[in-house]
Amino acid sequence: MKKSDKNNLLRHLKEKRRKIDLIDQKLLFQVNQRLSIALELGRIKRERGEKIYNPKREKEILKKLKSKNRGPLKGEDLEKIFKKIMIVCRKSQS
Repeated sequence: MKKSDKNNLLRHLKEKRRKIDLIDQKLLFQVNQRLSIALELGRIKRERGEKIYNPKREKEILKKLKSKNRGPLKGEDLEKIFKKIMIVCRKSQS
């Protein structure tokens, strides 16, 4: 492989990594926003005497997300990611 080709590939690699870094920052912001709202919901639920965990609601969320998913993320992986997010939010609400 020519040196110019290697340099082009390296530039391309660095650009893709920069884009991933930006997306990661946005994801972090969004997850923190979601948690902030979940904390408010937890407070409201406690005031109303409701349980924090609502399996029906979580199933609805996952179903809706799966129906909107156009890939390449697999449905099973989407479910793993969002279940973990919901577990973290639920634990934080308690």
